[in-house]
Amino acid sequence: MKIKTKLILGIGAMFVMVVLITVIGTIYINKLSADTKNILVDNYNTVDYSRQMLIALNENGFTNESISKFETNLKKQQNNITENGEQQLTDELAANFNRLKNNPSDSLLFSTVHNNLTDIMLLNMQAIERKSAVAKKTAGNATLWMEMVGACCFLIAFVLLLNLPGNVANPLKELTASIKEIAALNYSKRLHFEKQNEFGELAGAFNTMAQKLEEYRMSNLEKLMMEKKRIETLINNIKDPVIGLDAKKRILFMNDVALKISGLKAEDTIGKLIQDVAVHNDLVRSLIQELFTANGEQSPVKSEPIKIYADNKESYFDKQVIPIKITPTGEQEEKFVGNVIMLQNITPFKELDFAKTNFIATVSHELKTPISSIKMSLQLLENEQIGAINEEQKNLVNSIKDDANRLLKITGELLNMTQVESGHIEISAIATDVHEILQYAVDANRVAADQKNIKLTVTAPASLPAVFADKDKTAWVLTNLISNAIRYSYDDATVYIEAKTNANKIEFSVTDSGQGIAPQYKEKIFDRYFRVPGTKKEGTGLGLSISKEFIEAQGGSIQVDSDFGRGSKFTVSLNAVPV
Repeated sequence: MKIKTKLILGIGAMFVMVVLITVIGTIYINKLSADTKNILVDNYNTVDYSRQMLIALNENGFTNESISKFETNLKKQQNNITENGEQQLTDELAANFNRLKNNPSDSLLFSTVHNNLTDIMLLNMQAIERKSAVAKKTAGNATLWMEMVGACCFLIAFVLLLNLPGNVANPLKELTASIKEIAALNYSKRLHFEKQNEFGELAGAFNTMAQKLEEYRMSNLEKLMMEKKRIETLINNIKDPVIGLDAKKRILFMNDVALKISGLKAEDTIGKLIQDVAVHNDLVRSLIQELFTANGEQSPVKSEPIKIYADNKESYFDKQVIPIKITPTGEQEEKFVGNVIMLQNITPFKELDFAKTNFIATVSHELKTPISSIKMSLQLLENEQIGAINEEQKNLVNSIKDDANRLLKITGELLNMTQVESGHIEISAIATDVHEILQYAVDANRVAADQKNIKLTVTAPASLPAVFADKDKTAWVLTNLISNAIRYSYDDATVYIEAKTNANKIEFSVTDSGQGIAPQYKEKIFDRYFRVPGTKKEGTGLGLSISKEFIEAQGGSIQVDSDFGRGSKFTVSLNAVPV
């Protein structure tokens, strides 16, 4: 039977029973009302009339007033004849009362009238009792019928309460569980509803859907296996090492190159936790360090190049750990599913970089000697004891001197850059007086500032503690920052140099009021050889890069805060010497 039919029958039966109770109650209430009305209107009035006549009859003396009262109630009684025999008794009463009026002293007539009234009252009292019995029976019948109909309603409601929730909820519960199984790719799940109702039809449709999904899955399994083989072949043909991990850090694949450089075999790695493999393999242990940090599953991790013995020589590899995230069908949030470790062989580039560094170092070193000779020759030319030179010759000497200083600065920066690139930055950090570093940097830029009429304002409390730093390299950094501030400031401007304490740090800051740095270039100004596009100022683009390397090699930091169009502020932070 259909669920809809069951609901219609159950609820319809209850509706019919409620209507039946209403009809029966209305009928019996009307009957009780009619019986009660008959008793009150008919018999009770007669009893009352008779009582009033008895009172008038028994009053002291047979006066006109008592006679009038008796006659009034007698007329009412004559108009209220309702029972069999009551008419005859009323007529006898009227006849006897008329004779009593003519002979008031006749005690026998008085007694007869009294008996007539008693008989009328008795007749109506018996009628009241009889009608009360009828009303009681009617009430009993009404109660019985309403109890029967109420019991039927209760039984119907009880049956619905026991069966209806289960008939609806249980199939829905089973359907929900089956849908979850299908969502979990268990396409073999089936529903078994034997009843021929809506749920039976739903089960049939569900089973058909599951069967088609299972057939579709089986038909695509071969395609998926083919695609898997294709991807594995592609990964194995990649010339760089690649390692794939799942969310639990189990090894999904290692291509042939990765197996070769690690000295492992596929059967010893696939399906195993990578940390278990790392216990017995130093290379794997070094590769997975980033996986167990806070950022291991959040964003791609790129570290410094690592050195691995491969292809019968020391090779350099650039390592990158890439977290893999997907958005499952029907969901909104991404789900982390694993990592891919990629190693890119950068040995050829590293060898070229070494060659470039050595070439720059050699050329820069060789250039310093002739440049120094040029400067010495210029000093001799400027010496008037050797011979006077005219104004035009002085301008040529000054021009050559500027070019020589520029070349000397460039070669110095290139030599510093070779130290940075080779990773052999020699740091001699000791407790150093802050004021000495500031004084050296300011004095080195005094002439350049005077040429543009720029004021150098230095703020440094006398009580500043010593800074733990390499004096020469830190002074070089501040000299470079002040030189940049002068170069990019307008004439007659002011450059502010400040040193102060901040917690356990010493902060040096250089502030100018020049053009400033556009927001899109702020993150690039510390890159090697980078110069802001459109600038006409001379420079190699190495100063800030070298400054950053020198400061970070001392355990400090350098940052820039620039308001484009209003100027820039460079801040260097180094460790203070504990007092």
